Amino acid sequence: MQRTVLVVDDDASNLASLVTIFERLGLRALPATSGREALDTLRGTPIDVVLTDLMMPGMSGVDLLKNVKAIAPDTEVIVMTAYGTIERAVEAMREGAYDFVTKPFRRAQIERVVTRAVEKQNLLAENKALRAQLADARGARATTGGIIGNAPALRKVLETARQAAPSTATVLLMGESGTGKELFARAIHQLSPRAEASFVAVNCGALPDSIIEAELFGAERGAYTGANTTRDGRFSRADGGTLFLDEVGELAPHVQVKLLRVLQSGEFERLGGSQTLHVDCRIIAATNLDLAQAVRNGDFREDLYYRLNVIPITLPPLRARPDDVPLLADHFLRLYAEKNGKTVEGLSARGLARLVDYAWPGNVRELENTIERAVVLAQGTVIDEDDLPETILGERRDAQVLTIPLGTPLEEIERRVIRETLRFTDNDKKRAAQLLGIATRTIYRKLES
Repeated sequence: MQRTVLVVDDDASNLASLVTIFERLGLRALPATSGREALDTLRGTPIDVVLTDLMMPGMSGVDLLKNVKAIAPDTEVIVMTAYGTIERAVEAMREGAYDFVTKPFRRAQIERVVTRAVEKQNLLAENKALRAQLADARGARATTGGIIGNAPALRKVLETARQAAPSTATVLLMGESGTGKELFARAIHQLSPRAEASFVAVNCGALPDSIIEAELFGAERGAYTGANTTRDGRFSRADGGTLFLDEVGELAPHVQVKLLRVLQSGEFERLGGSQTLHVDCRIIAATNLDLAQAVRNGDFREDLYYRLNVIPITLPPLRARPDDVPLLADHFLRLYAEKNGKTVEGLSARGLARLVDYAWPGNVRELENTIERAVVLAQGTVIDEDDLPETILGERRDAQVLTIPLGTPLEEIERRVIRETLRFTDNDKKRAAQLLGIATRTIYRKLES
């Protein structure tokens, strides 16, 4: 969309020169030789930016500014002033001017100021479009970036995510496992000006300490055994886009230091390298840990915590939004019926009641797995309560008992308990870590030892 700049100056030669400059920038430039002529143009034509001389006969630049803000509050106004009248320019700033430039000005200076004002207009337009998109998404099946639900608790965090999306501020997504933190991260990315660039995700808890640094920052050839070539890390791949750091609370202390530096300066070095690299990527971090408590325990850097916690968003557990269960169940039912080539028309009233009454400790992920299982195993075209797993029906599983002989070394006991817990959780390492009260990366470390 071509933006329009209205140039107001009683000096005809200066006016013509400015119009030419802006037209070469690809802008539509309209001239006006007085404040009144400018207002007449503004009433009949949408204007994005007004560039006006401060000292003009008749209506001054400050008076024009006040009238522009009354007619078109979103229009940005830039004033041009001579050195001796800078105080008037400061007054104009107090009245709502976007910026001012002093005469005589350089071409590059005036181009830079006007370009910034145009970029702000582009951002405002995107914001309005996003507001309209969110408004359209509300209703019985409010969706944003694949996020389904209409519960007030969900709408509240969706609104925060929408407001945060156009900015470059770091977002910290918190909440229980299975609440959809990566889905929210992708939605924020898609609603941001970086949507056309890469979204790069990394699970910090799933990578051993020995390779996480190389994965994030890259590695030079020979940095470690098997590093036969120089390779980029996730930060480099996310340049210009968004980097999603899932389970950020699992990062080792030495990696936390390097991450803090990137957040502060956008600079880092590859593992084994000395060349300073620069990156421009938006960071979205996620955790199911209490990072504030981790800071108090000395397990997480306080300065890094505050760098990540610029815009905190806590995702509600599914039990806090039971009205969304039917919407989610219907979505997953249709999804997995199509994937598996099955004709499943829906859920029976009894089956749906069971789903709504269940507490869903595994949140949306557990509901999705439950519906997928039910679709695959269903004998008819309607899923009834008999097609649901015993946990949903309120029946308890047999207690899991592990017998360990006396004298078994402590390290072996730890490994056996971890293996049996993983078997119980169907190899869900996050769930196993929660049951054992340890970090996910501890599972990897104990099993590797």
